[in-house]
Amino acid sequence: MPKRVLQGVVVSDKQDKTVVVKVERRFTHPVMKKTVRRSKNYHAHDEGNVAGIGDHVLIMETRPL
Repeated sequence: MPKRVLQGVVVSDKQDKTVVVKVERRFTHPVMKKTVRRSKNYHAHDEGNVAGIGDHVLIMETRPL
C-alpha cells in the first residue's frame, strides 16, 4: 500500500523533536458547488528540531514506532 504524503505549514515547534503541521484540503461542496477549505493538525516527528513556525513541510505516514 502506498504511503500518503501530505503538505502543510508548521504551526508549532514548542515540543522537543515534534512539530504540529496544519494540512489544508480544498474540495467542492456537494450541494452549494462552492470551494470549501478544511484543515487538520498533525503531530510529526522532527529529530533534529530543524523545522520552525511558518515552514512548508512534507509529512509521510509510517507504521507506529
